[in-house]
Amino acid sequence: MRDAEAALWQRVRGGDESALGDVFDLHQERVFRHAFRLLRDHADAKDAVAVGFFELWRRRAAVRVVDGSVLPWLLVAVANAARNLERSTRRYRPLLAPVPASHGDAEPSGSNAGAVLEALGKLPASERAVVVLAVLEGFSERDVAYALDVPPGTVRSRLARARARLRDEMVEMEASWE
Repeated sequence: MRDAEAALWQRVRGGDESALGDVFDLHQERVFRHAFRLLRDHADAKDAVAVGFFELWRRRAAVRVVDGSVLPWLLVAVANAARNLERSTRRYRPLLAPVPASHGDAEPSGSNAGAVLEALGKLPASERAVVVLAVLEGFSERDVAYALDVPPGTVRSRLARARARLRDEMVEMEASWE
């Protein structure tokens, strides 16, 4: 599969828009799940995915490919788009408060899913990107380092800091539930 994606990516780099559509078809479900995990809103997740793929096309000459796949780069781009959407939502939330909320979108299930997502959202972007790629998506430290253009030692230290922060945040949240 990686060889097929690598061939598709070469076509995208050459300006083939239909190949970008094929890359979208290949990764859109996984990228959407990632965006939804971060934003917990279908419409916002779709927006983040659209921005991620737009950036993939716009920056195709500079995209870092890991083992023949653009997925790690896409996941980071979508996480950045999600953070920007979240920031603008916070800015406009007071204006939107009187508007009734839609109940059509389901939240992730599980008693602690929302708390874990909230704790993940409090991490600095650099640590969140490492957690998403290494823990949630299962990429190796070497691949994460390559995708983020940092040394492997930086990935390890960011991951350790993120785990400690998440652990502390979850302990605080559990204490408040009692």
